[in-house]
Amino acid sequence: MDTTKTPAPNAAEADTQVDLEKSETTQDAATEAKADAALDAATDTDADPALTEADLDDDFAEDQADDAQPSQVGSAAFAIVSAGLSVVALSGSWVAGIVSERASVAARLELSQAADANAQIAAQFVDPWHTTAMVNGVFSALALIIATFVLALPAFSTPERTLPTWVRSVSWAGIGLGALGVLLFVLMYFDLLLAVPKAGAA
Repeated sequence: MDTTKTPAPNAAEADTQVDLEKSETTQDAATEAKADAALDAATDTDADPALTEADLDDDFAEDQADDAQPSQVGSAAFAIVSAGLSVVALSGSWVAGIVSERASVAARLELSQAADANAQIAAQFVDPWHTTAMVNGVFSALALIIATFVLALPAFSTPERTLPTWVRSVSWAGIGLGALGVLLFVLMYFDLLLAVPKAGAA
């Protein structure tokens, strides 16, 4: 009978074997994690072009929607023109000056040598004043009409069309100044603001 006993493995060798098994398990887990990460990256790379194309489609649709909206360039131009005309009507223009001078010359040519002082005053001053008031009144009326047209234009177009704030502000300024010009025209043309000077009796 063999009584020889197999020597028991050393404790250190057993620990080394356990460590090797753990290391192999860890390496396998790390390898699997890297593979999963690579697969996810590939999936994201494939999905990115689709997302980019979707974003481009959305941007293109927004650009088309912007292009579909009516342009406000014409309304803005008319608003500026109305404000300019009203300012010119109040401050005077070379057109009013030329027409006034022509009226003065025409009135002087019609005077006779025996005309009294009041007739001379009317020919030299009153007729040019009235002519200037009439020209400025025409400019004011045009400014008033154009500004009113600009503000009323959205009511006759699509419901979603609205004017920018600054266009409406300029239009209201044209209406206010145009109305003031028309009022001054009435007061000056009918001599309600300034009375016509009269010559005293000789």
